[in-house]
Amino acid sequence: NYAAAVLCSPVYRERYAPRLQIEFPRVPLPRDAKVAISLAGLGNEVVTIHLFQSARSERFITAYMGPRQPDVERVTYSNGKVWLDKRQTCGFAGVPEAVWNFHIGGYQVCEKWLKDRKGRTLSKDDIAHYQKIVVAISETIRLMKEIDEVIEKHGGWPAAFVTTPPKAK
Repeated sequence: NYAAAVLCSPVYRERYAPRLQIEFPRVPLPRDAKVAISLAGLGNEVVTIHLFQSARSERFITAYMGPRQPDVERVTYSNGKVWLDKRQTCGFAGVPEAVWNFHIGGYQVCEKWLKDRKGRTLSKDDIAHYQKIVVAISETIRLMKEIDEVIEKHGGWPAAFVTTPPKAK
């Protein structure tokens, strides 16, 4: 959980971006137990929301509009709505722009999930799953801010972490 929190830190991602593009991420050791415990708690929230095991996953922030089983034809975003068809008659209302624009590993998550289903019919479970993804991303954005606030409270980067290896005895 601690590692999940550190890896979700926007400052960590920015600070180590060049390294993250060419090697595996390195998780710094916490300077003290307080920062470790605080980050582990937030990391636990990240993990549970990503696994859809949080009660928050069921509290949809979007509303589906359209037929029971829509076909994914053309995915577009406009004014908080994700459209599934060319005529913009069915889709999801209430998708925050920050959630729509959220990227992981070079992919715009909300768009990619739907584009991967282009030409298919979405089931009731697919619609619910997409709404859970939107909640998960929204919560992740919130948690990412909290993670950086905790790190800042404990001295920021790199002071909240061990920067020199311990000396051998």
